[in-house]
Amino acid sequence: MTDTKVYLLDGGTLVIDGFHAFWNRGPAGEVRFPCYSVVIEHKDGRYMFDTGYDFDHVMRVLPFEKPIQDDSQKIPGQLAKIGLKPGDINYVINSHYHFDHCGGNKHLHNACTICHAKELEQSANCQPFEHLGYSDLTFSPEIMKAKNVQLPPDPVLDVYTPKFETLSGDQEIAKGIWLFETPGHTAGHYSLMVELKNRRPMLFTADACYSKKNMDMMCISSFHLDPTASLNSMKRLKALAEKYDAELFYSHDLESFKTYQTGANFYS
Repeated sequence: MTDTKVYLLDGGTLVIDGFHAFWNRGPAGEVRFPCYSVVIEHKDGRYMFDTGYDFDHVMRVLPFEKPIQDDSQKIPGQLAKIGLKPGDINYVINSHYHFDHCGGNKHLHNACTICHAKELEQSANCQPFEHLGYSDLTFSPEIMKAKNVQLPPDPVLDVYTPKFETLSGDQEIAKGIWLFETPGHTAGHYSLMVELKNRRPMLFTADACYSKKNMDMMCISSFHLDPTASLNSMKRLKALAEKYDAELFYSHDLESFKTYQTGANFYS
């Protein structure tokens, strides 16, 4: 295998209540959690898995999530820390289209967008209770226009014309880069596994499992389309980790995130 490298980009933090982080279990109270993106340097190109949230959008629509994000934690600033520009990313893979996983897509003008076909459809036709999750539609100006969403002027968005490649089922999209279907949190949720030369595979749960505590308790988050499917996807992730001897990397786990290598440090 070629020397694939994986970088984790720190995109800042948000807050939710404990009863949302751990559905019907809690305890209640503010839980501050990280949002991060994954950059994969691969012989076939540069891939980014999820793009975090857009600070201005959160302050406009979800200020109760109390975002903490400085300019260095936005996509251009984070890429600069590893010597890249937004135009250097060839593919952006979105696990799903909730606002805290697609807010930076608009910066990636040259990238082809990869997602589950069901997820793209659901983002345009979501259930009423999913409205806030799918509130940032900047990843698709076409959907935004169809829904008559009006935004303040944004020069970055003015030149964003994404190309979409939709998938279904489990896929090895490049040698050693796997997407696994893990629905429930959303209709077309994907988790990502990357095989590396010098360590165990890295299995990124995305929002199929927020944290190690969720996994240990087999407790889903409250933000879901289908709770039964959500629980089954957590069980699937655990089984995949055992099958491939993979290390689980959780999406919104502050304690785990403190142990992750970020910035210019990388896994290989």
